[in-house]
Amino acid sequence: MNEFITAIAVVKSIILVLGTGITYIALKAYRRTGEDSLRILGVGFGIISVGALLTGVANQFFSVSLALGVLVNSVFVAIGLAVIMYSLRIQK
Repeated sequence: MNEFITAIAVVKSIILVLGTGITYIALKAYRRTGEDSLRILGVGFGIISVGALLTGVANQFFSVSLALGVLVNSVFVAIGLAVIMYSLRIQK
């Protein structure tokens, strides 16, 4: 069981780093172009990244059950993907 917890922590860290990187790039592109869809795209990836961070911290430091952590993380991912989908549908 301990190896699964370690693997989850590693994967959540990777998600956090990659999601934060995508968020940064999207928001930097928004500042350069002023395109609202890029800002919303960055927000969507930011939501997914924050979800990974919060559920990882809750599981490691506050003894939140794995099942609850997966549920909460899934909600963040679903909301983030909905925001990303919306950003891709925006037209000028």
